[in-house]
Amino acid sequence: MKIRLFIGVFSLLFVSCFSDSDDEGGYTGTPVTLEVPQLFEQNILPPVIPEDNPLTEEGIALGKKLFFDPILSANNTQACADCHRPENAFTDPRRFSAGIDGTFGTRNSMPLFNLAWNYGEKFFWDGRASSLEEQIFEPVTNPIEMANTWPNAESSLQANNEYPQLFEQAFGTSTIDSTLVTKAIAQFLRTLVSSNSKFDRYLLGEEELTPSELNGLDVFMDEARGDCFHCHGNPNNPLWGDNIFHNNGLDETITDLGLGGFTGDPREFGLFKSGSLRNLAYTAPYMHDGRFETLDEVIDHYSEGLVYSETIDPLMKNVAEGGAQLTEEDKADLKAFLLSLSDPSFINNPDFQN
Repeated sequence: MKIRLFIGVFSLLFVSCFSDSDDEGGYTGTPVTLEVPQLFEQNILPPVIPEDNPLTEEGIALGKKLFFDPILSANNTQACADCHRPENAFTDPRRFSAGIDGTFGTRNSMPLFNLAWNYGEKFFWDGRASSLEEQIFEPVTNPIEMANTWPNAESSLQANNEYPQLFEQAFGTSTIDSTLVTKAIAQFLRTLVSSNSKFDRYLLGEEELTPSELNGLDVFMDEARGDCFHCHGNPNNPLWGDNIFHNNGLDETITDLGLGGFTGDPREFGLFKSGSLRNLAYTAPYMHDGRFETLDEVIDHYSEGLVYSETIDPLMKNVAEGGAQLTEEDKADLKAFLLSLSDPSFINNPDFQN
């Protein structure tokens, strides 16, 4: 990923004169602006960068260090990257991730990329966090994840030989608190941009698709066959997901209430965020609970495995027949197209490695 750095003359000459406090906005690090991928620039709005947490070279570097450091966990054994692995597009190849004491959660770890374009600003499978910064707060204190307290995490960072100086460089203060920790990690996460799949290059006229991949795209867009585009977009939506919540016909009896468990609205029981279709080659298992180990199982679900429940999305219109009833050829071609949305350069980008 290319990053353009915009460095002001005064930041170069007088950086040592900045105040240790940014309470009045007096301190700034070295500003960074993401270079928006061409297809993103053509088809969607600019990235969401909060005014109170602009990207800086120092903030991104600090956020990356924190992301890979187990210091935030109660016993210094688990980092964010343990459940969001770069080689898996920042998700977990296990169905459920284990916390520091070996306790497993009940949902599959979500992949992390293109988060700066989540315009709904609803994070987690159930949308309970209203910003990326807010989302980062929870894993540290979750008893089945890092099982720490924020005062303890702050004390560990404060006592470290490196972190006070790094926070000074990033935020103009060596006094570490949870808000600055989450801001730094959020800065790093917003740089995780994936935009170089085979299909991206096809749209840019740089590569050709196979006949199977082209038919798979037709299946994806055909309301009489795959009918996938309503929830996952089309070639004009490079996110390949709508960041909206759907009940996609997984269960007749809903035990995990999803969005409805957060809002309390029975009409939203069993609704979960529809994830991006990018990088499916690396993000198995699939669905909010990781129930499908392969992409073939996912396609079979939509083809003949839909299950009716009271809150099933109206877009699952073939539920009475169990699904779209795709032919084996259309299934294979749909899989080929979906895999063309994967981006090897993203999982191998040295900027995103530990």
